Amino acid sequence: MRSYSPREAVLSKYDIKPVDFSSLKTVSLYSRGGKVDTTLFAQPAEPAEPAARLLDSLPKLLAANSLRAVVKALEEARRQRRAILWALGGHVVKCGLAPVLLDLMRRGFVTGFVLNGAAAIHDFEIALAGYTSEDVEAVLPDGTFGSAEETGREMSRAYAEARRDGIGAGEALGRLLDAAADPRFAAGSLVLGAWRANVPVTVHIAVGTDTPHMHPRAVAEDLGHATHHDFRLVTSLVTGLDQGGVFLNVGSAVVLPEVFLKAVSSARNLGHALGGFTTVNFDFLQHYRPKVNVVERPHAQRGGKGYSLTGHHEIMIPLLAAILIDRAASDEGRV
Repeated sequence: MRSYSPREAVLSKYDIKPVDFSSLKTVSLYSRGGKVDTTLFAQPAEPAEPAARLLDSLPKLLAANSLRAVVKALEEARRQRRAILWALGGHVVKCGLAPVLLDLMRRGFVTGFVLNGAAAIHDFEIALAGYTSEDVEAVLPDGTFGSAEETGREMSRAYAEARRDGIGAGEALGRLLDAAADPRFAAGSLVLGAWRANVPVTVHIAVGTDTPHMHPRAVAEDLGHATHHDFRLVTSLVTGLDQGGVFLNVGSAVVLPEVFLKAVSSARNLGHALGGFTTVNFDFLQHYRPKVNVVERPHAQRGGKGYSLTGHHEIMIPLLAAILIDRAASDEGRV
């Protein structure tokens, strides 16, 4: 595979030139280890009436009413077969929530996953090695932070194949993991599980924010093609939100709220009405961009409703999933 070379600097007026990463030293992912491994992951809930009763028992005000509204919107979107898109930041994957989200996908509560670069990296490492999240403080002083050989090499390979084959980053990563994932850890990979189920995954890369961009085999043109393809794909997915869909932003403070807002505007510019849907921001801190770009702005003059729910992902998402599963089971006569 070719490496990126800063040839564009030849015509630059600047005296300082971009760094050439071709001689950057890498370390093996398998010897590096990680702070999070698959033994720590959550497990899907089984239908059990107490979780459904919990929702009914909550106070009928403030965030409890928001949670009820989100549950109702998800149930109605599933019933009407409208889009249910989950946008995930890296911390959501590191919290071990892939099994819970994949279980919701199989139950019809997911029609697409929207990831930032960090979420894709953590998921990719889990599929290969069963762990992720290196100890940054321990390895930043000597410059080995972010230099995992297998992560950078194989993700760069996927993006090169995406450009070659005219597909997006998410699809290319899923396809590569279908062959390369360790069978012991494959069930912990959201990207692979979604790819095998033919559920779209898009990956939205901000160049320079992710460790594989430092790798000697990183190619800017491949990154750009793969993620721009996925931006166009997520715009198509967003059109399915019209009149009853749900978009959930979970743990992305900047990139995915910005991507979502541009996708909404692009879809409307192309003639899609795109109104009357629900948006939700889940995070343990409420930030400016999710508040305006997810919860508020998409509904201006178009109807629909946005909600903000605050809490730790590793608690809030399994709780929401358990409620949805219990209520669905009750509705279908299995409880």
